[in-house]
Amino acid sequence: MSDYTIKNSALTVRISTKGAEMQSILDQDGVERLWQGDPAYWTGRAPILFPVCGGFREDAYYLDGVRYTMPKHGFARHAEWTMESCGKDCAVFLLNAPNPGFPFRYELRACYQLSGNQLRITYRVKNLDEKTFWFSIGSHEAWAVPGPLEKCTVEFEFPERLEHSCLDGNLLSGETVLIAENTKALPLKTEYFSVDALVFRNLKSRSVTLKNGVDSRAVRVDYEGMDVLMLWTKPGAKYLCIEPWCNAPDFADTDMQIAHKPGCICLHSGKEAERTHTVTFL
Repeated sequence: MSDYTIKNSALTVRISTKGAEMQSILDQDGVERLWQGDPAYWTGRAPILFPVCGGFREDAYYLDGVRYTMPKHGFARHAEWTMESCGKDCAVFLLNAPNPGFPFRYELRACYQLSGNQLRITYRVKNLDEKTFWFSIGSHEAWAVPGPLEKCTVEFEFPERLEHSCLDGNLLSGETVLIAENTKALPLKTEYFSVDALVFRNLKSRSVTLKNGVDSRAVRVDYEGMDVLMLWTKPGAKYLCIEPWCNAPDFADTDMQIAHKPGCICLHSGKEAERTHTVTFL
């Protein structure tokens, strides 16, 4: 396990080969913008979720009549990646290790590119196998907030009907709760996270901004190509995860067929797919 650093005049980003996970993001004032993994709450910082985001029913799925086991959020976040290239302001990490729950030949790259006060993160998946496989991908980045959660607001790109899909453990129960209608701003409350995360599956917005209410700093996340947005924290912790995902967690009554799972990507032999999100530090 090794750490690599990319930087420019606005940002310094340190990334580990363990999970290709970002460990630190310092802005031009030396302020840490990434949650630092306090074990009293959550040791993660910015895990990459692959080949699924969230949980499968029974931690498993079926493909072509075969049952495969897969833990919540997949295996990439725990794996040792290879640093494929690292320059001054760009780094690329590669994962191609086999896994019993994903027994296909593949390449997954995580590409980090700085441009001014923006960090562009691209995930590229290539199918090297003779078989077609299905996968999903997403991010789980935790943004540091300097004050109480109740001083924070998430602002959306467009006015939204904020309908939360309720969780029962790792799975969607099928019930929804309407939080607000025709609003671009969601003032955060600790009670939203008493069970787990807020799950939004029907947003028009593909850009959200976290304003912390304590100072003038903010974080904007643009996530074109990902249809699910999760917001999550642990009550009392000073972070908010803004999580763009391709898929939502399984419904409790799913048939467990991955080909039927909304948001999962069908990748034929020799084909590639990519998803990008951009983080702007304001």
